[in-house]
Amino acid sequence: MKYDAVIHGRFHSRPNRFVAQVSIDGVLETVHVKNTGRCRELLLPGAEVILSRASNPGRKTQYDLIGVHKEGLGWVNIDSQAPNQVVREWLEQQEYTLIKPEYCYGTFRIDFYMERGEEKYLLEVKGCTLEVDGIGYFPDAPTERGVRHLQELAEAVAAGYHSMLAFVIAMEGVGEVRPNLTTHPAFGEALEQAKAAGVQVLHLGCQVTEDTLEVKRVSSVETTA
Repeated sequence: MKYDAVIHGRFHSRPNRFVAQVSIDGVLETVHVKNTGRCRELLLPGAEVILSRASNPGRKTQYDLIGVHKEGLGWVNIDSQAPNQVVREWLEQQEYTLIKPEYCYGTFRIDFYMERGEEKYLLEVKGCTLEVDGIGYFPDAPTERGVRHLQELAEAVAAGYHSMLAFVIAMEGVGEVRPNLTTHPAFGEALEQAKAAGVQVLHLGCQVTEDTLEVKRVSSVETTA
């Protein structure tokens, strides 16, 4: 995926999870943060950030904060809409005969439903932006919804679906994602239970530039079923 146009700025502060104060050409602007996660290790005062101009000229905030430069790591894409977009692009190269986003299964919407011949697949996507010592961790904030998604995927395996969870690693130099047990131990427990039920876990490593994000590396974590 590619953003039409981006500009640079310097992060100043984050009054709440939806907006940030960013210095653009020396002027402090209020911008929309396209990620409601904590991002505390990324959004540090003075950090270089990337912004895209909002498509709606009448919107209160004229810019979206989509990327942050992390010392020693490089660009990290924090646009929460980007993982699904790059996964859709990746899926279109995987010879599925049908790809349907936002599929209703159980009580939740699963990010993608796919078919390949008679085989049926469910895929849930999670974006990873938290890195510690070269390892990615998810989530960076508690996610009860994420726990329930894992439970739904595990139940779908018993119903005959191929269930998958894909971690989109929106930064370079990170090859794997582990559950963030400190922040949300229940997610780690649910992940292990899902793997034991036969849910396949994928790590999708991305090439990240100032204005692009693309899946370049794919690895699979073996299930324990």
